[in-house]
Amino acid sequence: MSDLGISAASAAELLMMRQWASDEGWDPGRSDMLAFCAADPSGFLVGRVDGSPIACCSGVRYGREYGFLGFYISRPEMRGQGYGIALWQAVMAHLTERTIGLDGVVDQQDNYRKSGFKHAFNHIRYSGTPHAGFAAAGGGGGPAGVVLVDGRTVPFRQVAEYDRRFFPAEREAFLALWVNLPGHRSVAALEDGELVGFGVLRPTDSGARIGPLYAASDGIAEAVVAGLATPGEEVAIDVPDVNAAGVKLVEKLGLSPSFECARMYAGGPPPYVDQAGIFATTTLELG
Repeated sequence: MSDLGISAASAAELLMMRQWASDEGWDPGRSDMLAFCAADPSGFLVGRVDGSPIACCSGVRYGREYGFLGFYISRPEMRGQGYGIALWQAVMAHLTERTIGLDGVVDQQDNYRKSGFKHAFNHIRYSGTPHAGFAAAGGGGGPAGVVLVDGRTVPFRQVAEYDRRFFPAEREAFLALWVNLPGHRSVAALEDGELVGFGVLRPTDSGARIGPLYAASDGIAEAVVAGLATPGEEVAIDVPDVNAAGVKLVEKLGLSPSFECARMYAGGPPPYVDQAGIFATTTLELG
């Protein structure tokens, strides 16, 4: 095995990591890396052999107690030579003394268990075109007393505090970009001025993905999706399988399972969040 050099990704290499993820069939958003880098600029590592990138992995630190691991990719021709595990170890060192989460693809879950990760639940990606008339039926409204508005018009502090109910740490730099990136659409559901639902849609190479999708009820979640989706647009939604209402919602929309991964944690117990209100995770790469 040739010597492996590991260092933080450059701006160009962040785009390369996105392309590698697309090559793996993960369908990342077109502008994801702009927001991802803001979450932890030192958390995206690239492994190089003779100066050429051959592997990548991310370990994003949130606050002092939580971190999330993703983008664990070796180029196909370089696999089985020990480069991936060396990069994994570097990322784990970056996340030391934290509870660490990841969303592991099926064929890597045994390896993650060997590193101390324990299964919490699954994320199931449901994909397809919501049934005809769904978006029109949304009509920009929601359940009685609930008003839908452009998420960018809600005071950002209110959005960040709402997000904190569903995510184990503050992530304001990431969130500010996530709501405002070109092509991203956001919808907030308000009841008596309080947030009771929130969702973001972002374009991908194959259509669009919705995440996060938070809501106080399945009716509110459905209204938010209707406010986000364009008629005839292909969408994908990563639903925690522990949210039965979320599963029923995507089935009602006519979407079908297309991908599965396991949310796993190491270094501590699963963090407490309002799991019942999470109808779709934000991203499988950063949590």
